[in-house]
Formats: sequence, C-alpha cells, structure tokens
Amino acid sequence: MKAIITSACIAGLLAFTGCKKTLDTDAIGLTTIDQVNAVPTLNTVESSVRSSYQLMSNRLNILGQWDWGGGLVFHNDFVLQDIASDDVEKKWSPDGDQPWMDEVNNFTFTSTNGGPNGLWKYNYEGIKRINLAIQLLTKPDIEAITGITPARKNQLLGEAYFIRSHYYFSLITNFGDVPLILKPVQTYQEAFEVAVRAPAAQIWDTIKANLATAKTLLPNTKYSSTTEKWRVSKGAVIAMQAKAALYTKKWADVLTFVTELETLGFYHLNANYFSSFNTEFTDDEVIFAYDHRSQEQPANGNGICAPLGWGFLAPSTDFLNAFEANDPRKLYTVNTALQNVNKLLGSIDGTNKGNDDAPNNRIYIRYADVLLWKAEAYLETQQYPQAIAAINLVRARARTSVSATGTVPPAGTLPDRPASTDPVTIKNWLIAERRVELGFEEQRMADLKRWGIAKQVMTAQGKNFQDRHYLYPIPQSEIDASAGTLTQNSGY
Repeated sequence: MKAIITSACIAGLLAFTGCKKTLDTDAIGLTTIDQVNAVPTLNTVESSVRSSYQLMSNRLNILGQWDWGGGLVFHNDFVLQDIASDDVEKKWSPDGDQPWMDEVNNFTFTSTNGGPNGLWKYNYEGIKRINLAIQLLTKPDIEAITGITPARKNQLLGEAYFIRSHYYFSLITNFGDVPLILKPVQTYQEAFEVAVRAPAAQIWDTIKANLATAKTLLPNTKYSSTTEKWRVSKGAVIAMQAKAALYTKKWADVLTFVTELETLGFYHLNANYFSSFNTEFTDDEVIFAYDHRSQEQPANGNGICAPLGWGFLAPSTDFLNAFEANDPRKLYTVNTALQNVNKLLGSIDGTNKGNDDAPNNRIYIRYADVLLWKAEAYLETQQYPQAIAAINLVRARARTSVSATGTVPPAGTLPDRPASTDPVTIKNWLIAERRVELGFEEQRMADLKRWGIAKQVMTAQGKNFQDRHYLYPIPQSEIDASAGTLTQNSGY
C-alpha cells in the first residue's frame, strides 16, 4: 500500500490524507486513496461504503489498541451524552478507573480529555472514508469501469450522503464550528488549508443538502436492500432531515418531514417497548441502527457489552426517580438489583453481559423518538392539542407493554396527559417523557443543551456545568498539530 503522505501527520484532521505514525497496512477491507486513483473495481466501490459504516458501531478498538486515555476504545457518544448527563454515572461503585470519564461526568475536563478527542477522531475518520466512497461513486465512467448497475450506484451514493451527514451532525452538535471537508485530502498543503473551522450555518446547510440528495437516490422501500436490511434507507434519510430541522429550530420543516416519513407507512410503535432492543429488522419502530454481528472477521460485535460485565455504567438516583409508578420502561432500561443495563445488553436476563462480540444492534433512530420530535414541533408552533396527543401515544404504548416481569401494568399507570394550553406545562411533560423513553440512548445531554437548560439541570445536580460546556473543546492535539490554524472553543 502506498500512502499519500509517508511521514507523521496532523493527529486527526490530517488523517484525511491517509497517513499513519508508522506505515504498514490498512485495516481489512479499508479502501485506500491508491485504489480510488487507480482503476477501481466493483469490490472497491462496495467496500468503500461498507467500511464507512464502521465508525458508527460499538465495536472495540477500531482506531487503536486499548487507547483508553485517548478515548479510542469505544465510540464516545455514551460518555459525552449519557455519563455527562444527569442520567448515568460511571460505574456502580466508583473506583478511580478511567479518570477521564470522571472528568466528563463532573465537568472538570480540559481540551486534552479523551472523550472529545475520541469523538472527533471517530467522526473525521468516518468522513475520510465516505469522501473516498463519494469520489469513487461520482466518477463519470464508474458504471462502465466496474459494471455497477445504475440502481446500485444510486443506492450506495444515497447511503454515502446520509453517512457523511450523520458524522457532521455529531461534530456540529458537540463542537460547533468545525472544518468542512467534502473530498479526499492528498497533500500537506491541502490538509492545512482545510484545518479551518467553517461556520455552523454552512455545516448545517451541507448536512441538509446532502440529505436532500440522498433521498432522491434511495429506493422507495422500507429497506434499501432486502438481504442487507442494515443499510441506510429512505426512511432513515427523512428522519434525519426531521432531526436536522429540529436542531435548527425549523419547526414547520420538522412537521413536514415527519408527515412525509409517516406517509411511507413503514414505521409505527411496537406493541412492546423492549422489542426495539431485542429484535433486529423484524420490528416496525427502528428506523436506523448499526448491525452488530458475532464471530465475523474483522470483528463486528457490540463491544459496549464488554465493560457492562464489571459494572461500568450505572443509573443515577435522579434518573430512577424520574419514572412514574409501575412504568415498565424503568426495568427494561436498567435492572439495579442485578446491575444490568438491559437496553445496552439487548436482553432482560443478562445475556451479552461481558461479551465483547455481542450481536445486539446499536439503535440510532426509532419512531418513538420521531413522535416526540413531532410533539415538540407542535408545541413550538402553538398546536397544543396535537403536541399532547403525540406525547400520549408514547405513554399509551408504555403502559400497555407487558413488563420485563411478564405482567401487565395495573390500571391507572401512565395516564394520558390532560388538555392544556400552557406551553411551560406541556414542555415539562415533553422533557420528562423524552428522559424516560430514551434513557441510556445517548440523547439526554444533547436534549438539555439544545433546550438551553443544561446549566440549570446540571447545577441542580451539584455539577460544575459552566457556559463553555455547551460545546466540547476541540482536541488540543488537533490545534497543536495545525500550528494554531484550528482555533479553540471559548473558555478552553
């Protein structure tokens, strides 16, 4: 393999050039710039997209070998969104292990912390890979060279634009302004030129434009592929359009996209709350998930189950107290007696606990989340009855779910929210519902931040949340490597 640059490179951003600290071989199945520049094959095209999904997974050690301090053992969303929030504590019994996670939990982290560092590198590695795929797929003669059919090319390109939007969504919501890189970087000069933060508005415009393009390229079916149901679908793209509109407060657009998604007729709430977590591609609620599988080479198991065997993630008391009486979602989320995070294990009996090659999927978007986006958009546009109705759909499913103990919740559990025209009351209902419905799903801190109440909530929990913490710091190693071209967020 011939890399583009054969000496040390800027830590994460210049990873776009494909260079390494020591050059040897690329990961199995990873498309290189040489393959893009040479005569591509059908396998090259397929693998370029497939490898770009990997950075969405909970697989262990994608970017390093047990680099805990650098935040590279896992994808760090669960640290920066859940452990940082008021829902999750690091460990059932604190023991000083992985202090960088404690720093995130108590908001004493700096720009050298492994959490932001790992998240930045995972996302930009994903963007690097998908940019190579897009360059391949948009070659004017790619069909003639590789024999790929027009339909398959369009499908893969639609997936690619969604994937790039996904990674940039993570970057902008965690770091604010970030470098916008839309093609492979091949020289040091190019690398330094792109190591400049683009305005958030430009990032959002790119995300939305890429999603709009993706929607035109994907088939109008529930699954893009009947044999590979894990792939990005048109429904996933439309849901992501709604989420991007939600985060940019385009409330009318949220409603438009959710209506478009519902018109497809592919998704609805499962009868049982836990079906999204222990069934795969047979339910009707999960819209987008990463497909973990056991006993594959390279490994593709759900590594987040591994540390759960020694009590790594624990619910806060405040989170447990947020559930109303007899809410079956509480036990489906965590079993405190057995110290099982059932949602992350994909089981209610401890199956997968301690298994670093577990097969349970990582869920990114499910219909209950979308319904609560819809409720929020109705609330923000003063359509109060519709907002309450959407919240009540989620509550009704919860109270009619057979519980983890096999019983039906008693009458009176989770009653419908009554009519109200008070936006503050309805907003509080929405906040409470999202917390218990989506607990341990990497949503809580992002919600608190976009609502502008993170400081208030964290302060009430005795945490040292300051205004600067609404954004995470740009990793100091990136700033140093760019010779200061890349600037830091305020307060760090």
